[in-house]
Amino acid sequence: MIPLGPAMLIGLVFMGIGLIVSWRLKSKFQEFSKIPSQSRLSGREVAERMLHDYNIYNVRVTCIPGQLTDHYNPADKTVNLSEEVYHGTNAASAAIAAHECGHAVQHAKAYAPLQWRSRLVPLQHASGLFLNILMMITFIGGAVLFESFPITWVLWAIVIAYGSIALFSIVTLPVEFDASRRALNWIERSGTATRAEYERSKKALNLAASTYVVAALGAIVTMFYYVLRLIGANND
Repeated sequence: MIPLGPAMLIGLVFMGIGLIVSWRLKSKFQEFSKIPSQSRLSGREVAERMLHDYNIYNVRVTCIPGQLTDHYNPADKTVNLSEEVYHGTNAASAAIAAHECGHAVQHAKAYAPLQWRSRLVPLQHASGLFLNILMMITFIGGAVLFESFPITWVLWAIVIAYGSIALFSIVTLPVEFDASRRALNWIERSGTATRAEYERSKKALNLAASTYVVAALGAIVTMFYYVLRLIGANND
């Protein structure tokens, strides 16, 4: 039987770190959202201006429910902003709106890491589904599974699945950091923010990026745990 205790502990540790980072991000967003920007531009207006400055006219800016659910969808070319960001007239809303437009700029310029991440999405989803099913089987009837298949086969499958998730997380990092870089460069160049507002935007985007760093570290550490388990199983 594969001992899930250490792997679950690793997952819980990084989940806890991720929750702390997410809480800090939400806390800062709420703090910054109380300080209106001098320009009084909403997140929607910031997004539209940035897209037009890059001569991108085939991307729509839409409003979606939820908090910090903002994302760019390359499939239908939409910048989807949460309600607070879409209507917000503050540095945090401007930063997040510009960040998502940074992804639209990446798409328009065929930024390689974004293309790699898009290709990895199906594999990442399949890996996550496999791991969820395996965990349920392990809890419900793990003995049958490990009697039917050699433990090394199962460990190889887990290593490949976590390897796929780790690879996706690693490729995501340059995509997110580059989108933030493009956003901050545009905010500074366009003059839509004061120096103090720019610094608040930078802090908000740095906190958002740290959530991806935590996710990547968690995936890598978990993958290496199962690599060590696989080496141990081969040596038995």
